[in-house]
Amino acid sequence: MPKIDYAAELNVEQLAAVTAPDGPLLVLAAAGTGKTRTLVYRVAYLVEQGIDPRHILLLTFTNRAAREMMERAVAVAGPGVGGVWGGTFHHMANRVLRPCAERLGYDGNFAILDRDDSKTLVANCMKTLKLEKTEFPKPAILLEFFSTAANTARPLGEILSARLDDERFHGAALRARDIERVAEAYAERKRQLNAMDFDDMLINILRLFREHADVLARYQSQFAHVLVDEYQDTNIIQAELVDRVAAGRRNLLVVGDDFQSIYSWRGANIGNILTFTNRYPDARVYKLETNYRSVPEILAVANACIAHNPQQYQKTLHAVREAYEKPSLIRMRDGDEQARYVVELVKKLVHDGYPLSQIAVLYRAHFHAMELERELAHMQVPYMITSGVRFFEQAHIKDVCAVLRLALNAADELSFLRLMGLLDGVGVRTAEKVWEKAGHRFVMADAAARELLTRLLPSRAQSGWQAMCRAFAAYTGGASVAEGKVLLRDFTDQFYADYTAKNYENSDDRLDDVEAMSADLGRFDSLQQFISDVSLLSNLDAELDEKQGVDTPALKLSTIHQAKGLEWSVVILLWAVEGMFPSSRSVSEGADDSEERRLFYVTVTRAKDELHVCVPEVRRMRDGGVMYCMPSRFVSEIPSGCFKLVSGSMY
Repeated sequence: MPKIDYAAELNVEQLAAVTAPDGPLLVLAAAGTGKTRTLVYRVAYLVEQGIDPRHILLLTFTNRAAREMMERAVAVAGPGVGGVWGGTFHHMANRVLRPCAERLGYDGNFAILDRDDSKTLVANCMKTLKLEKTEFPKPAILLEFFSTAANTARPLGEILSARLDDERFHGAALRARDIERVAEAYAERKRQLNAMDFDDMLINILRLFREHADVLARYQSQFAHVLVDEYQDTNIIQAELVDRVAAGRRNLLVVGDDFQSIYSWRGANIGNILTFTNRYPDARVYKLETNYRSVPEILAVANACIAHNPQQYQKTLHAVREAYEKPSLIRMRDGDEQARYVVELVKKLVHDGYPLSQIAVLYRAHFHAMELERELAHMQVPYMITSGVRFFEQAHIKDVCAVLRLALNAADELSFLRLMGLLDGVGVRTAEKVWEKAGHRFVMADAAARELLTRLLPSRAQSGWQAMCRAFAAYTGGASVAEGKVLLRDFTDQFYADYTAKNYENSDDRLDDVEAMSADLGRFDSLQQFISDVSLLSNLDAELDEKQGVDTPALKLSTIHQAKGLEWSVVILLWAVEGMFPSSRSVSEGADDSEERRLFYVTVTRAKDELHVCVPEVRRMRDGGVMYCMPSRFVSEIPSGCFKLVSGSMY
């Protein structure tokens, strides 16, 4: 193994963490400070100190991260580090559980269920319990309930009490006890099949360590050192698992940044990192605050923003790079002006020499980019959505657009089939037969036409169909924007809100998209003009996709959650206004806004050279009116001198 000059390879902060003595260690690695480099060199240092690589456990959150670290460790220290136990928590669980499975009532060759396997199994349980023909959440939603309970170590009943209070979940068939019966049946079927899902793997390895002291002692003895990456993202199960394994030698090093803890909605518990020194009073704490990514002007905004969160380990980012220019704070009229501004700004940036692929537009929620996507398509600017599909290609947007299309054209078979497909018990063949018997047309405003479908549709579909009929009853057949808005509102309120709650894990986000699309109707003179524009937009997107190959540079569009861990030369943030960022749903009046502020911090620290923050003044509402927007608190609480003020009409 080559001798490494650690002092030459690392800065003072990194060197202190890498060469720290044995015992519990907390490394607080702020954004862009070389977290991965520190972990890689720590592995190399331990091996150089005589630790057998097989006695080092390195836990990460993705296989990609584990693979990257091990490749870099080999590059730094040679093949001698190749025996490290490196991988995800689930990878570790698989290796530990296989030889000990019989202790928990499994065979060693147990199967691991993927998401589709789990959905199929839950669907079978619902069928056995005769719940599949009732108004009941779909398997994906039930699995979300089960997973939330597992990853937060809370009783399923407690999760259901919170979720089923939602007014969209109604009816006797949605009793929590029925869902608990499905959970019990699902657990029993997994045991019969000798199978575990991903949540079971974590629960079972922890159960193994809790109930079988000899097994735990074996691994406590094996792992002389335990290293954990992205510790701020661990849930309560993972934190206890780490504590138990490391309890033997107490050589535990966790690396993380409480400033970037943004995944509480999927079980991450920021308390794990915030209470680390309480659980390990003798822990040494090392801070990595030297930032190699961003110019000092961007770091000034990041530092000023995150300082307003009181419950955290205070850190201050220091720049290595030379001064460049202040981030821009752009005031503009509305979403349309924001879209035009961003497109012209992107063109200017490319003209100034920035590769298109090094420019990213970030936003709190997908619908924030709706106007921008339209403008990019019209102006033929190549772009890539890295956090999902394009706005008007999303299933829920296509669903509600089908309502408008069918309202305008009673002979639109594709829209009719899509609408019927939303009903329980109606597949493609059934919908096609109904379409044929209806005379290949459906006049939504005609009560007789609605009554005919009532007679033609199967019994399972009747409840949903009656909800649709209540929405259609007020529609008079007009093609005005106002009538379209009312139709969308009634369809959403009477049927689609309930449908999304039972079919989609992120139903609230989808309803936000629908509301934003409804508000967007106000830009057009008629429903037909809107539908034509959507069709044109889809065709322009298709043409753009045909023109750009795999290696064609493209502007990146992403939600902030999906952007964590990435970086770009230029970052443009959309809709930095109250109610949108921070999200009104995430922050009710008087509620804690700490995680939303951490999201803003993550946004800012993705930018290397330039940061542009857009603050529109008004936002269209679903009822046709406008709402005046206040700048985001995350902007207002930053000293004005940190920004360069720009008018959105500059182009």
